[in-house]
Amino acid sequence: MKRALNFVAAVMAAAGFTAAPALAGEKITIQGSDTLLEMVTAEAAAFMKANPAVSIQVTGGGSGTGVAAIINGSVDVANSSRPMKEKEKKMIEAKGGEVFEVAIALDGISIYMNKKNPVANLTMAQLAGIFSGKINNWKEVGGADHQIIRYSRENNSGTYAFFKEHVLDKLDYAPDCQNMPGTASVVNAVSKDPYGIGYGGISYSEGVNMAKIDGVAPGMETIIAGSYPVSRKLFQYTVGKPKGAAKAFIAYELSKEGQAHAKKAGYIPLPEALRTASLKSLD
Repeated sequence: MKRALNFVAAVMAAAGFTAAPALAGEKITIQGSDTLLEMVTAEAAAFMKANPAVSIQVTGGGSGTGVAAIINGSVDVANSSRPMKEKEKKMIEAKGGEVFEVAIALDGISIYMNKKNPVANLTMAQLAGIFSGKINNWKEVGGADHQIIRYSRENNSGTYAFFKEHVLDKLDYAPDCQNMPGTASVVNAVSKDPYGIGYGGISYSEGVNMAKIDGVAPGMETIIAGSYPVSRKLFQYTVGKPKGAAKAFIAYELSKEGQAHAKKAGYIPLPEALRTASLKSLD
């Protein structure tokens, strides 16, 4: 515990604070991406254990929900699995604010398949066909002669938006896609449905298989290298540069210890150069 306290004190000193008591009584509210929920919750728990004077509340609801909350000023930090849109930034700027963006981890959108499904690889074109409704039977992609059951995220999800832009090339989703309230719900549905397919963050893949895309499997090496076709950064947003406990917490997330928590939770830590750049952006 003493070592953890010393670490947090060092992080806060680097962020412009001299001692942990300076943050006494501060509360941080964080909302947004369900993809980031497990990671940020784990890091918040570690930070509060080391610095019990700070309270951190982390909730999900989707990237769109988090961004809307930061725009209306109801939370301190927004978690987002997609970059903030220009129209969203302009809403903050119209109120006299300035958007601060920081990457805190990497992710690969994984294609979830039931463990009984023999299909192990799909091309980007096949994925676009499946989720846009142009491909409707598994036999068209080397599987069983059975209708494909599609599971998607809701439209306030950053993963939904990212997948639509980068996989569907902005085509509309098939009308029979079953929109699920969170990534865990997508995984649960696919794990019980031999003919189901879904998508979401790599950290949620327990109980399902992850298909290769164009022959490349999602994993730490392929995501960091960018060879996995749907690799992405995961972000946090604040209005103006974060201060006080929020600044100290984000610095902790970006520390080597914080990134180790991210890895343990199944996420991909930032490469060193990007981690250092994210840390410097807090100054």
